[in-house]
Amino acid sequence: MDKAKMVIDRDFKIGRIGKNMYGSFVENLGRCIYGGIYEPGHPNADSRGFRRDVLEVIKELKVPIIRYPGGNFVSTYRWEDGIGPLKDRPARLDLAWKSIEPNTFGLNECMDWARAADIDIMMTLNVSTRGILDTQNMVEYCNFPGGTYWSDLRKSHGYKEPHNIKSWCLGNEPDGDWQVAQKTPMEYARIAREHAKVLKLMDPDYEVTVSGSSLRRLKTFPEWDSTVLEEAYNYVDNVSIHCYYGNKSGDTPNFLGKTFEMQDFISSAIAACDYVKIKLRSPKKLCLSIDEWNVWYHTHDDDRHKDPWKSAPHLLEEDYTFEDAVMVGCMLITLLKNCDRVKQSCFSELVNAISPIMTENGGSVWRQTTFYPLMHASHYGHGYALIPAVHSPKYDSTEFNDVPYLESVAVWDDETDEMVIFAVNRSLDEALDLECDLRGFGDYRVKEHIVYESGDKLARNTKDNPFFIVPHNRGNASVDGDKVQAALPALSWNVIRLNKKEK
Repeated sequence: MDKAKMVIDRDFKIGRIGKNMYGSFVENLGRCIYGGIYEPGHPNADSRGFRRDVLEVIKELKVPIIRYPGGNFVSTYRWEDGIGPLKDRPARLDLAWKSIEPNTFGLNECMDWARAADIDIMMTLNVSTRGILDTQNMVEYCNFPGGTYWSDLRKSHGYKEPHNIKSWCLGNEPDGDWQVAQKTPMEYARIAREHAKVLKLMDPDYEVTVSGSSLRRLKTFPEWDSTVLEEAYNYVDNVSIHCYYGNKSGDTPNFLGKTFEMQDFISSAIAACDYVKIKLRSPKKLCLSIDEWNVWYHTHDDDRHKDPWKSAPHLLEEDYTFEDAVMVGCMLITLLKNCDRVKQSCFSELVNAISPIMTENGGSVWRQTTFYPLMHASHYGHGYALIPAVHSPKYDSTEFNDVPYLESVAVWDDETDEMVIFAVNRSLDEALDLECDLRGFGDYRVKEHIVYESGDKLARNTKDNPFFIVPHNRGNASVDGDKVQAALPALSWNVIRLNKKEK
């Protein structure tokens, strides 16, 4: 059995984990909404059309914030189409996904659903094909108490109290040639600055996220970020980047090493922010919003072209394997290791489309393999992330050198004094003997050692066998003095929960 060591010290803090670190993403894409969270006529739908069975599964994830309504969809979206009586709402062509958008789930339905789920909304504005006044009107409709045209219109629609949306996102991936109304860096920079200015004039406490480079591989990265920020820096709070990784080649060791690429993207985006901070002589420090991230194979990208112009077609419905769940665990650990500058993130997406939750129209709901690391992080990953000193055997892969078999981070909740070690063993064949030195933490005991493992890296949960692969709490972690000992099974995700011994 290979051996790995980890040292944890309460004084070596990376930073406090942001309250929105474990967010998600809902877009008018395929069956994410229609047939996912919203399906009037379903046996489990409530009077508003929200699927109660889906809502209960979502609540297990404890999602703090949802980015809505896009995504690529937002670039041709008219927010006014989704308010008022359903009979008066127009159906529109959605160019991004070659679908028909019926607009029966709109802004107010989203807010009703979010309240039912106890989730905040990060509202994405269409800054690509709509104007600054459209942003002002939307914010007035959503948030102004009353006495103006748009706020009184909201009241007439049955919403006396404002929605009080505090988080706003300035468009989606405007640097991409796949985007409707793609922008040059300067075009977007000026647009973003003026939309952000409107938001801050309406309420200086709004949290505003500007679109940074959507992908690390784009030729415009990182010049895009510096150009945009030189214009918009003083009016925004976060810069978004998007991180997707897949394993089309079937090279699992290389796939699990792609968090090296994710780390490089995060570090480079932070450097771009800090370069502009220095150039502008600004005391303000920007943070990152990784408001789209996931494993994505792009195996269903062409589905939109095969039978286009349908409402709620089956699009981007990936069947996730166990190795995908392990990769999601590695990505979560990477986010936590950067929590000093990554203050929020949104797992993409929430239901059906590249999602941890799947549904059948008129039928059941089930949790994909990727559901469980997300649930564990959102339940137990709060407080301070601690800088881990890791000594692990390593391997070289197709693209990366010195990939450690042990990927790990510790989280200390200063309110409950609970410590959690999140750990992945990347080895496909060998268990890993972990020794963790709890330097300076005093007497702790193992409360629980959750293990997520499978003998088949390609195993899946399905509609017919929804609990084929689930975590168990039969891990063997123990404490001897100030050291934690644990065997991490080959290719596994582990959650070791520790609390103080009772005196």
